[in-house]
Parts: sequence; structure tokens; C-alpha cells
Amino acid sequence: MAQNSPPQPALSWTVVGQGAIGLLAASRFKLAGWPVQLWLRQPAPVDICFNQQPLHFACATAPITAVLIPVKSYAVPAAVQALLPALAADAQLVLSHNGMAATEHILPLLSPAQGLWFLTTTHGALKQGATVHHTGQGQSVLAPLNPAAKNQLLAVQQAMDIALGPVTLTDNILPFLWHKLAINAVINPLTALNNCSNGELAKEQYQPQISQILTEVCQVAAAAGYPLQYAQILEKVQQVIQSTAANFSSMQQDIAHRRRTEIDAINGYIVTQAALYNIDVPYNIELTQQVLQLQHRA
Repeated sequence: MAQNSPPQPALSWTVVGQGAIGLLAASRFKLAGWPVQLWLRQPAPVDICFNQQPLHFACATAPITAVLIPVKSYAVPAAVQALLPALAADAQLVLSHNGMAATEHILPLLSPAQGLWFLTTTHGALKQGATVHHTGQGQSVLAPLNPAAKNQLLAVQQAMDIALGPVTLTDNILPFLWHKLAINAVINPLTALNNCSNGELAKEQYQPQISQILTEVCQVAAAAGYPLQYAQILEKVQQVIQSTAANFSSMQQDIAHRRRTEIDAINGYIVTQAALYNIDVPYNIELTQQVLQLQHRA
């Protein structure tokens, strides 16, 4: 990524939380010379080490003109509610999380001039204490979700290209989310349940499970109007397993650190969608139940 300072951006960016992906984005902003601040539940400055460089992040202050919200899917409503009093009248909000974009409860909270976006990314990051590692070079897809977002297309795309690029802009994020959902539905629960790195899933013993998961996901995706080609998505899953072999999935990390997982927004989403179309998905049901049991024990 270029280290030269760009022209002063039209929007000043805030990143919510201090999760791995959020700190990756904030670090890339700062290293590219863009002003960036952090919004935390308990406001405090944050010091981290990224790429062997010490970085300091100040607390966010109102008014917030543009904000990246890379929190867990279940935490999005509370995060937006907390932000509302600090948002500028024409603020831009970019949501980014695993699973499907559940924005029906978010859009009504915003004023007509406030833009809402969704970004899905394949970048990998790992936070170890005060150190953040960029564990997987990826790419992102960005979509405006309301008219106010479309008024800031270039500014937000430019910013996300710095933070989590390269970025592709689309009018319809759903096909991309179904594609990523299929990959997450394999890697996240299997690594969480087996307490292993992504690369372990390349072993022969996991191939029948991977096939069962993807067969069910493809059936549900087709019924929902977003068909996936089984052979292509299987090949992509295997590619991701190989290219991120040393990585640990977010769900494995959540279980390891006794945090709530996003299973409801991944395999759980497949289960709820399958029920709408009367499709049997016993393997995704079993995976969802097993992860929930493990999560509750943790």
C-alpha cells in the first residue's frame, strides 16, 4: 500500500471498537496519512503495534462524519444506537460483519441525509495483546444501501480502498454475501468445534463434512434466488483453506476467548432460511446446535 499522504479526504473517519479487522482498517488509514479515531464503549486512547510500527489512536469526538462499524452482527444495533447522538446530520455509516446484512432495523434509525453502507471483506487479521497482525491479504465489496449513501460514492469508496482495499463497488451486495456465507459456513464452525487452524480442514477426514455443509447451503441459496455452483464454491472453499492455512477463524477465536460467536448469522441463517422454503438442512442444524452448546459452556 502506498505510504504517501493523499489529498485531504472529504470525510474524517472513525472506527468502532478495537477488534482485529477494525484495527487493521484504522492502521491502514493512519499509515496512509488519513486522520482516524476510535469509538469505544469506554472512551480511552489506544496504542498498538502494527507491522512493527507503534500507532496511537485518539478517542472519537462528535460530530462523527464517517464511521466504519466492524463489529459482530449481533452487536450492530447497540453500536448504532450508541453512535446516533454523536453523528453528523449527513454522516456515512459502513457496516461490516460476517453473515448476512441485517439492516432492516438500522435504516429507520437514520435521518434521510445519513448514508448506510455494507462492506464484506476477505482480509484476515489477528489481535494478540497490543499487537495487530494482517494475516491474510484480501479484497472487499462495498454497496450503498440508501440514497444518501449514493451521494458520497467516490468519497466512501476511496476511503474503504485505503482501509480494506482493493474495493469493488456494487449496487447489490447479496450475491457476494451468499458467496462469503458459504465459505464461512464451512470454515468457521468446523475450526471452532475442532479447535484448529483453517489449514487443518484440508485433511481428508473433513471432506465429507465440507461436502454436506455446502450441499445444503447451495440448496438454500438457490431457493432464495442466489444460486451457487457447488463445484465452484467447493473449489473456492479449498482455496481459502489453503491460502489462510495458518490463520484461525473468528469463530475459533471467539470460542477460545469465551466470547459470543456469530453462529446465528452464519449456519443459523442457513437454518432459518431453509425453514422458509421447507428445505431439510440437518447438518447445518447440528453444527449450529454444537457451536451454541460449546459457546454456552465457554
